[in-house]
Amino acid sequence: MTLKINLTRRVRRRKLKGGSVVEQTRYVLNWRNPRTGEREQRFFERQREAQERRSELLAAYERGAYSSSPKSVTVEAAVAAWLETKSGMVRPITLATYKFQSRYVVGPLPPGEARRAIIVSGKGAAPKAKPIELLGREKVQELTTRRIRAWHKLISDEVSIYCANKAMQILKAALALAAEDHEFRPPAMPTGLQRQRDKARKAVLTPDEVARLLAAAREDLDKGAYVAFPFLAGTRPSEELGLLWDDVDFEANVIRIRRIQMRDGSLSEFTKTAAGLRSIPMSPLLRQLLLAWRVRCPRRGGVLERVFPAPGVARAWPLPREGGGGPLIYGNFRRRYWAATLKRLGLPAVTPHSARHSFISTLQAQGVEVGLVAKLAGHKNAVVTLSHYTHAMRGGEEAVKALDRAYSGTG
Repeated sequence: MTLKINLTRRVRRRKLKGGSVVEQTRYVLNWRNPRTGEREQRFFERQREAQERRSELLAAYERGAYSSSPKSVTVEAAVAAWLETKSGMVRPITLATYKFQSRYVVGPLPPGEARRAIIVSGKGAAPKAKPIELLGREKVQELTTRRIRAWHKLISDEVSIYCANKAMQILKAALALAAEDHEFRPPAMPTGLQRQRDKARKAVLTPDEVARLLAAAREDLDKGAYVAFPFLAGTRPSEELGLLWDDVDFEANVIRIRRIQMRDGSLSEFTKTAAGLRSIPMSPLLRQLLLAWRVRCPRRGGVLERVFPAPGVARAWPLPREGGGGPLIYGNFRRRYWAATLKRLGLPAVTPHSARHSFISTLQAQGVEVGLVAKLAGHKNAVVTLSHYTHAMRGGEEAVKALDRAYSGTG
């Protein structure tokens, strides 16, 4: 019996929510298994890959070593392989989070009573109870949409909807990688799953309250820039504290976010997400504050390094502070700079991250289109949001000027 493998080209048309239609081209190998007579198919994005695979199958058949069945891989192995690809690509704390969340995919999961006993006892040892098997031992090729839906409901009921949804993201990514490596079609992810209830909106300062804070920041030569910066740049606290003066380009009038500060004060070249790497135009007010702060900013060994460093010991002006210029730990920033300023001005005790919310909501209230706002804020969904826009950063300078108008009451 001869082995005949047909190569066909398929074009799939999909209509997007915006009404536009996109075409997806796939190359498909079709043949009958010479041993079982069952129909076999393999899908490829490129014609060359399909041709190479067909040649491999035909050569193997002629040698008597034909085997079209993909290697049997468990969900546990697929998740482990996916985690391996993330090692060195994300922050250590992010990788640790992925590993923790993957437990709800692989299992086994101690029953609710056992988990509560661990928390109450504080000993970390669960009482004897039969653990709940999850997906770890199941074969990825045999996994079905129905099984995934049942697993998701189990995690939602036993743990939380939030954990179930996070675990679902890891499972989806792991199956996609396994499908590439072992040539099988992964099951479709179930739709219409229960979602977490909307969280209460984070408390933020009103534009009038932010205006009061910015006015006070101009007068506070030592702490003002620390507190005002996130309202005018929309940065995360880790991005602000990890900012170096080399990243502030006064000539191009932009601030380049390239790294973050970790909890121990060290710098990481990984931002929270890939979209976190971005350039933020400086508004006139932000530029003015940073130019003034650059003169007084503590040096490390006499050299400017961090934009928002630890202060060191104050000396009589114009002598620079002594022993400063190193990393400012987030806890100290929040307590000594942020909370102290808000309390002194009689403003609500909001979190430093709320300044980012003020930045985003104020830009939107000023009529800046949402795609540009997402780009400036470095949202992880910016790729999806901005896929419909070809002018990703166009109008950025006008956007940040809108902040000045909003906070000054002239908008």
